[in-house]
Amino acid sequence: MINAINGQVNIAGETTDYISFGKGSKDLVIIPGVGDGLKTVKGMAVPFSFLYRALAKDFKVYVFSRPVNLKPGTTTSDMAESLFGAMRELNISRASIVGVSQGGMIAQYLALNHPEVVEKLVLIVTLSRPNPTVVSAIDTWTDMAKRGDYKAIMLSTAELSYAPKKVKQSKLIYGLLGSIGKPKSFDRFLIQAKSCITHDAYQRLDEIECPTLIIGGTEDKIVTGEASKEIADRIQGSELYMYEGLGHGLYEEAKDFIHRVAEFCKR
Repeated sequence: MINAINGQVNIAGETTDYISFGKGSKDLVIIPGVGDGLKTVKGMAVPFSFLYRALAKDFKVYVFSRPVNLKPGTTTSDMAESLFGAMRELNISRASIVGVSQGGMIAQYLALNHPEVVEKLVLIVTLSRPNPTVVSAIDTWTDMAKRGDYKAIMLSTAELSYAPKKVKQSKLIYGLLGSIGKPKSFDRFLIQAKSCITHDAYQRLDEIECPTLIIGGTEDKIVTGEASKEIADRIQGSELYMYEGLGHGLYEEAKDFIHRVAEFCKR
């Protein structure tokens, strides 16, 4: 696909994997969810450029992982600082920031602590503070990770992410992926998982002033749809779109998802 690049940035001994593609004049940064703890975006430039090809015409798209060697206790705010450093290293001075799930938590802190680099903000299936639903999901995955049971994590993710009609198909695919390989270590995933249930930017959300779109699913079994509504209530002038009947995996299930994000960022 268009200008697909696999790259790394190194800042103060901290290595971060990223990919980029597209030929647009505006920059757009995507921050993936907690699954990044199991596998970074290294080597994924071509698949991502195909999946998000609708963005390639209008934007230069970057997808950033968290640092390869995360330190225990790293928070979502710390991860936002690492992302800010990576953006500066690549001369990304201002961009639309699209955060998915944990990526949305990181995006909140980037917008709060470095508003000058955030042109527009898109927060997808994410939350601003912990709730019992996300704590339950993270606790389940944490137990599985501590047992080294990668397949169980993948199957649980499928079951919690998708609408009923897609769960069966997704569990077959995720189960296969979980059977053919697993991370060398689950430490990075455990650090990222913990940061999700300690994330709390709720009280500061009213400081965000950039145009913001919040996208949620009414049937989200990981962060809840109410979490998206809560964010929208706190960010003045923000737009909220809820997908009825879809859950945490709506970014894969909703046919108009990419178009919706692109149109908002192009305004």
